[in-house]
Amino acid sequence: MTTSELVNTVAELADARAKLTGRVAVVMTMGALHEGHESLMRAARERADRVIVTIFVNPLQFGPNEDLDRYPRTLDADLKICARAGVDLVFAPSAREMYPDGPPQVRLNPGPLGEELEGASRPGFFHGVLTVVLKLLQLTRPDLAFFGEKDYQQLTLVTRMVRDLNVPVEVVGVPTVREPDGLALSSRNRYLSAGERATALALSAGLRAGAETAAAGGSAADALAAAHARIRDEPGVDLDYLVLLAPDLGPAPEHGPARLLTAARVGTTRLIDNIPIELR
Repeated sequence: MTTSELVNTVAELADARAKLTGRVAVVMTMGALHEGHESLMRAARERADRVIVTIFVNPLQFGPNEDLDRYPRTLDADLKICARAGVDLVFAPSAREMYPDGPPQVRLNPGPLGEELEGASRPGFFHGVLTVVLKLLQLTRPDLAFFGEKDYQQLTLVTRMVRDLNVPVEVVGVPTVREPDGLALSSRNRYLSAGERATALALSAGLRAGAETAAAGGSAADALAAAHARIRDEPGVDLDYLVLLAPDLGPAPEHGPARLLTAARVGTTRLIDNIPIELR
């Protein structure tokens, strides 16, 4: 297993990036890496000659009552995962390195979709996400950028940003990685107690119920109702939203591909999940 080169400053990144040849892919993370992140790195490795991983807990996307300070920082373990996945270069800057003048005065506006779903629950969240994603794209200059479908609204908005602003990169979505019992992998899962983790399975179970209802010929309303019934019946799940939309997160179609998305709080931990469905 080779060691991934670690750089911490923009200047070091520029020097290291200049030495990378061939097609370059980037995987952007906030650290606390798990199998879901590693699946992104492996997908990048398959399509690119060189892979860069960024590890940065972005303060712009945390609200005043969110978990910035307690968000797990596990750089040593993260570097081992990167090396195992064949990552060439890891960029792990400090907040001061990324924002030397303090919080940036210029931030990206995500448009109407950025104020819905996650954006409605977490005001300003996608302003912070898209600002740091664009900044990291500028710094790493990749040919391909890989994002997980678990953060489906983020993937949709990044894809839209790249298209609208003519950013010269191909955005690639990678399917969600799940535990054997269906729980979507997330760095925040470590906050769940054993009982809360069992409760959290209602989210993926509800999404599956919706997908199965659609596959059996149910309408969009039927699929949504089936998912809602399964999640609602689980004590301890504080549902934020459950929606059925088009793949681009526009209004749900009557037929064809769609996306079922949910967010809920279990204990003090906020979880999101989604699943593709086919309306027949």
